[in-house]
Amino acid sequence: MTVDSALLEILACPSDDHAPLRLDEEAGELACTVCDRSYPIRDGIPVLLLDEARHRGDQ
Repeated sequence: MTVDSALLEILACPSDDHAPLRLDEEAGELACTVCDRSYPIRDGIPVLLLDEARHRGDQ
């Protein structure tokens, strides 16, 4: 799974901190670098909705 590097540079967590996101290829999601939220990537499209996020501690 890949996300365009230019896109990844401008994406940010939609929570109040607006922190950068990093790609977790193994999990197929984008992880916030500050909070513990992860956002799914579906059909190559990041779903950056707080309602769709999961807490990384939740397995």
